[in-house]
Amino acid sequence: MSKALIIIDVQNDYFENGALELVNPIPASENAKKLLDHFRKENLPVVHVQHASPEGVPFFVPGSTGVEIHDNVKPAEGEKVITKHYPNSFRDTDLLEYLQSKGVTEVVLTGMMTHMCVDAGTRAAFDYGFGCTVIGDACATKDLEIKGAQVKAADVQTAFLAALEFFYAKIQTTDEYLNA
Repeated sequence: MSKALIIIDVQNDYFENGALELVNPIPASENAKKLLDHFRKENLPVVHVQHASPEGVPFFVPGSTGVEIHDNVKPAEGEKVITKHYPNSFRDTDLLEYLQSKGVTEVVLTGMMTHMCVDAGTRAAFDYGFGCTVIGDACATKDLEIKGAQVKAADVQTAFLAALEFFYAKIQTTDEYLNA
């Protein structure tokens, strides 16, 4: 069994003064960094996923500082960086081929936004046959609204992690994963 860490969209636009600020992105990115350090120490594959928006979208604008991967989880020389244009990290990218080339059978996922790109990437990874673990406290999301009803980020986070754990992934905290 070979594991890989996938860090999804931990990019500057999700942080303070970014174009699409999330709730508590700093603690999530710090936990992602702990996992990144662990995978580097164990010499296991790491994949950084970076979203780039099409022209006219006001966040993740190619060439802007907002699209850049946050300093807390900056890729090291030689680490795989995948640019994507959809919530699903596998869609129109070489992520599947890369993981298969490394003999990966299990993925550990972290990142932003839990309700969108982390959810889509986890479900796709499962559908491609990977065992999935999502590190919930290394993910961040935002308040949402539907038909005038407000949903707080903490409730969004809990609901999406619960939905993933129901069938698609094991959900752990950073400490649970690192101390297992």
